[in-house]
Amino acid sequence: MKHLKHFSPIVLSTLALASSSAFAAQYLTAEQAQLVIFPEASSFKPATLQLNLEQMQQVEKLAGLPARSVAWRVIAAYKDDKLLGHIVLDEVIGKFELISYAVGLLPDASVRQVEILTYRESHGFEIKNANWRKQFSGKTAASGLKLGEGVANISGATLSCSHVTDGVRRIAAIAQLALKK
Repeated sequence: MKHLKHFSPIVLSTLALASSSAFAAQYLTAEQAQLVIFPEASSFKPATLQLNLEQMQQVEKLAGLPARSVAWRVIAAYKDDKLLGHIVLDEVIGKFELISYAVGLLPDASVRQVEILTYRESHGFEIKNANWRKQFSGKTAASGLKLGEGVANISGATLSCSHVTDGVRRIAAIAQLALKK
């Protein structure tokens, strides 16, 4: 550490920021995630989703978490004219950095698939593993979407597991209230 005393605090801060983002890995773009989640789809269309105050309160009650946002980025997947489901794009904080992910939902608001788009943390990247993400399939806001209660933790990735699980539960609640057909 003696050799660092010759650097200004600004240089040290810059080095620290550069090293913290050096672990970022983009696994999928939003467009690639659409094709992975709904490979049978013939088209994808952006869908506007704006929650009103009552819906935000209902999401909080159902998910046990604040709705967090009024506007959500949603993409509808279609096979010809038939709705296959929706993809909701979101970000949650890991330990320090954002985790970008996509949740595929069936028309009944159950989770079809979860994909990690970008992971920026130095630890916890194991949430990218297919076996961990498969735990979400078939679950709804009311069934098994809590860490330790339907979703297993990964040692060394507790915050990433917890925050992504909470995010998926929030999205499942939103789907239950605003997207379910």
